[in-house]
Amino acid sequence: KGMATPKKVMITLDAMKMLDPRQLKPDSIETERIMTVLDETIAKLELSSLIPHIIDSLDRFADTLGPEITNSLIEHQKLSNEMEHLLASSEEQDTTRSEEQWVCLCLLEQRLKCSVRNVLRLLLAKPSLCQALKYEAWARESSAEVFIKAFGDFRNFMLERLLTSPVEEEEKIQFMEDISLQIKKNTEAITALQAELAAAIRTREEEIHKKDDVIKDLKTSMQDLTKDCKTGIQQIKQEGEKQQKEELQASQARCARLQQNIQQLRAQLSALILEHRASELALRKRKCRVETEIVNWIQKYDTDMGEKQAEYEEVHAAYTEEKAQLSLLTEKHAVLLQEYSQIEEERRIRQKKEEQALKELTTRTRAAIRIQAFWRGYLVRSLFKSKKKKKKKGEGKKAKKAKK
Repeated sequence: KGMATPKKVMITLDAMKMLDPRQLKPDSIETERIMTVLDETIAKLELSSLIPHIIDSLDRFADTLGPEITNSLIEHQKLSNEMEHLLASSEEQDTTRSEEQWVCLCLLEQRLKCSVRNVLRLLLAKPSLCQALKYEAWARESSAEVFIKAFGDFRNFMLERLLTSPVEEEEKIQFMEDISLQIKKNTEAITALQAELAAAIRTREEEIHKKDDVIKDLKTSMQDLTKDCKTGIQQIKQEGEKQQKEELQASQARCARLQQNIQQLRAQLSALILEHRASELALRKRKCRVETEIVNWIQKYDTDMGEKQAEYEEVHAAYTEEKAQLSLLTEKHAVLLQEYSQIEEERRIRQKKEEQALKELTTRTRAAIRIQAFWRGYLVRSLFKSKKKKKKKGEGKKAKKAKK
């Protein structure tokens, strides 16, 4: 029980630091984000647990809540009443009706969840109202209070787990195992010594009740036994201290190796963090550049679309005007087409008449030509016949003259 050495003090401080991870400071954005999400969830749980009380006191909170939140709360109350009525009636119906009511119950549950989210969104949009509702925590049900307290304990547990790195967790477990092993060994040694001491005391008490003549011898033997016990205890203490020193040296060496590994891993972690931060910075710059390009493209698109819209309106106006002209021209074309059809019909009839007349003329011409040819032939033949007759008559007269 002397003064503690500096090494023991350092080991004790390291052990206390290892067993109390809350001394660490969070240096991770992810940890802060997780804690923010858990804190917001606790705030939403506190607000949602006060919804029944707010609904019961709508007359008192009507001016503070406003018409939109009041209507949402009334709708939420209607859904809650429907849910209670459906749950009460589902126990008294048959299997078929129960299946139908189960479907209705699922749909109603989804609507109730959406209603709760809507009410929370409207309440969180008014920070002053949320601050005023915190003073109504006395109206919260005990089950909700227990759940919120359990969730808060879960948040603290998550914070402690997130603030403790895996390496520190392993060190803590290993340190606790070493302490437990050392305590177990010391307990076994103390138990053995106590058993020996109890046995010696029992032996001495038994020998005291023996004969008076043997008392001196027993006292002498007790003194010898006490000396031997002291010697044995001293030897056991020396061996225990020697073993403790050896284990302490081995533990210090192991702690040094672990500390060196921790330093190396922390150096690697710092390098990775710097690398990832550089990569994140490059990605953020790229994201900003891409967003700028997207904004420029959107502006260019809006400008082009404005020009296209103006051009489209201009073309549409010209198209409307040309369409009106086309309609007018179509009407004129229909009239002209009808006139043209009549003219074509008249022309066709006239052409048909002309062709028929031409055909008749051709037929008559051919008939006339044939008649004329036949008549000429007839005249020629008649002429030749008359000449032959005259010739024969002349030859007859010449023959008669010759005979004469």
